[in-house]
Amino acid sequence: MNEKSHINHLLWLTIATIFISTSGALGKYIDMPTPVIIWWRSALAAIFLLLFCLRKGISLKIHNRKDRWTFFMSAIFMGAHWITYFYALKLSNVAIGMLSLFTFPVVTALLEPVFTKAKFDPIHIVLGLLVLLGIYMLAPEFDLESSQLQGIFLGLLSAICYALRILILKRHVATYNGTMLMFYQVAILAIILIPALFLMETGTIKTQYPYVIVLALLTTAIGHTLFVNSLKYFKASTASIIGSTQPVFGIIIAYFFLNEIPTIHTFVGGALILTTVIIESIRSKAK
Repeated sequence: MNEKSHINHLLWLTIATIFISTSGALGKYIDMPTPVIIWWRSALAAIFLLLFCLRKGISLKIHNRKDRWTFFMSAIFMGAHWITYFYALKLSNVAIGMLSLFTFPVVTALLEPVFTKAKFDPIHIVLGLLVLLGIYMLAPEFDLESSQLQGIFLGLLSAICYALRILILKRHVATYNGTMLMFYQVAILAIILIPALFLMETGTIKTQYPYVIVLALLTTAIGHTLFVNSLKYFKASTASIIGSTQPVFGIIIAYFFLNEIPTIHTFVGGALILTTVIIESIRSKAK
């Protein structure tokens, strides 16, 4: 891509990053059981995206049975990613939860050659080691009963689920519209999570609905759709690593709205993890 086109696509990816980064503060703040939050997030986002598709004349047709199975699997991994991520936020804090999750770019980079024809790049081993060192710095102590360490582990599990979801979708972004892809994922997830409405407390939605609407519309419907669309112009690993500036925005948002102040360990560990962003951003532009 040329210089102007590269900058334009990078700008939209940055906007998507800022919108998605609101998930940290919202996930920590909303006072409802996590599966119920994710149901509302998915159901409302599905409505917003369906209306958008109908208004813009975006086709909702799935071409074949194999693609239906792929859509279903990507929805499963997205749901697992969201649920483990929100539990990570509630067990630790926004900084640790988001930084643990955003090891997913390196996980994506390591797994991408298995899913696509992308050639394995040894530099991703180096980036992976940097991320592992950053995660080690995040943990104040290695105590399995520590809620912060449990939050880190759930964040890492969320990262693996997110990476698998991106790689499953990567092969379809050239064939299907990004908004349509996101609609089917949240619609499938909303159906799967219906039992949570009968098994868990749902009454607090009366006081939490403004924040749930922001989570569904801004974070999910708009932010994630823009991110999926960016996969048309970047390798999955590149888009993921550039998108991992999200913890920076998320920590800033959490500071102003939740009064969460990161520790020095968080700053050092986060700096190591986010160093991968700068390295991959420079490398992606040089290709």
